[in-house]
Amino acid sequence: MTSLLPSSRLLLTTLAASALAAALSACAPLIIGAAAGTALVATDRRTSGTQLEDERIELRAASSLRGAFGERAHINLTSYNRQVLLTGEVPSDQAKQQAEQIVARVENVRGTFNELGVMGTTSLQQRSNDVLITGKIKASLVDAPDVQVHAFRVVTERATVYLMGRVTQREADRATQIARNVGGVTRVVRLFETVSEEELRRSPAPLAPPANAPRS
Repeated sequence: MTSLLPSSRLLLTTLAASALAAALSACAPLIIGAAAGTALVATDRRTSGTQLEDERIELRAASSLRGAFGERAHINLTSYNRQVLLTGEVPSDQAKQQAEQIVARVENVRGTFNELGVMGTTSLQQRSNDVLITGKIKASLVDAPDVQVHAFRVVTERATVYLMGRVTQREADRATQIARNVGGVTRVVRLFETVSEEELRRSPAPLAPPANAPRS
């Protein structure tokens, strides 16, 4: 197994600690996707403009949802390439549809994945377990020599893992395999934008080597 560089381990530890603190906070029922940080912008396969727009979408949508639901719902939202994933729990089917409509009206949103559950909100223990699962998957992606961790967004809700990213079919299959092998995962949902190896070679972002390629 490839060893993590000290800086990589520190980054993962910091992100996991921040996410766990958010998950355990009883006063934050609505959570937006965590920003990757300026150090990771260059390795993201989205353009810098798209990354900024995704952050804006998350902030605008979070504000609108908070105004509509207040403390009545636990909604997480993650925007990748202007496609928004909604996870969490709402009290009714009507609330589920209302949340999707609110997000769909946010400027520059081009699609939604509505994975909200109609049920009571999950416990803090369940949310902290979801955070730990996400951390384990990201660590496993870092250790895998044939994929790039920053090409993926990983969201876990009630032990179901959602994978987003602009990846090749090979990378999608490999990341799915990695996620399924992490303890505690009950289901993996793939929300990828699949592109060819040639398309990624023409893009500014580097392409991960195939599984049998030697590493420099």
